Amino acid sequence: MIKKAIFLLALSVPLAFSVAQKLPKGARLANSIAAIAEDKIITVEEVRRELEPYLPSIQKDSGGDPMKFRQSIEKMEAEIIQNLTDNVLIVKQFYEDKGQIPPSFVDNEIEETIITKFEGKRSLYLDYLKSIGKTPEEHRSMIKEEIIVNYMRSKMRKSASIVSPVRIEKFYDEYKQEFFQEEALHLRLIRLTKLADESEEVLEQTADEIYEKLEMGFAFDELAAKYSNDSKAKKGGDWGWVTRGSLIEELSGPAFALKEGEFSKPIFIKNNLFILYSEEHRPEGYLPLPDVREDIEDILISQMASEAEAKFLERLRRDGYVRRFN
Repeated sequence: MIKKAIFLLALSVPLAFSVAQKLPKGARLANSIAAIAEDKIITVEEVRRELEPYLPSIQKDSGGDPMKFRQSIEKMEAEIIQNLTDNVLIVKQFYEDKGQIPPSFVDNEIEETIITKFEGKRSLYLDYLKSIGKTPEEHRSMIKEEIIVNYMRSKMRKSASIVSPVRIEKFYDEYKQEFFQEEALHLRLIRLTKLADESEEVLEQTADEIYEKLEMGFAFDELAAKYSNDSKAKKGGDWGWVTRGSLIEELSGPAFALKEGEFSKPIFIKNNLFILYSEEHRPEGYLPLPDVREDIEDILISQMASEAEAKFLERLRRDGYVRRFN
């Protein structure tokens, strides 16, 4: 009887839309129905609340194009409605499985919300509930359902947590190109920049002084921290891993000609002098399977978990009652 009554109510919704003469084409009334899942009505206002945090990024991505903005909004609305209806079906399945949530779980979650979002002030929390038209008991029910949904989705994903070695090896062979790495160098450098009132001779003298200290065995990172004029000086001139293409030609040749632990002679480029140091060299080639096994396993677990969740939701949608309204 409940479903039938809701269904009859839903038939009257398009009529409510038609009397909203002043709303722009495609706009919805805030209190209208976006969808019905089982015996729960999901209003447009609920969808808008879920959508609101995404509006700035959607607006930025649309680049001022009204059509693109509208299409993005409609796509996000559809995803939100799908998620909200799925959550109703998940909660229903939880109770059909005789699941129970201890009241203390809900109490703790509400207290955590008051502390983190409302400065620990219950009065602010109650004001917020009033602004969204919810009583404390209704909000408690919402929190409880969120806990249930998170638990059930986590349960779905845990069901796909074991990956066979054969599957890992097959993935590696099939996507081996993804594990190709360019030749790279862990580079440190010292950069000296000529000041406006400084001669090139002074710059070269400083570079020669640094070079002599390096030959004497001074640590490159200590000299970089003391002398270098670039942004990485405080890190000992550490530029991390670089490829040939990431360096200008005048530096890439000398840098990649260095053996591990070697430093270059001063290299003059315009108003700058560079001294390069090769901390570690990595030849091009495919990363061996043992080095990427854990990464592949993580990818496959995530993939399998998504597939398990999709199958679970597909069954819930097939067996449950859901109706959406444009």
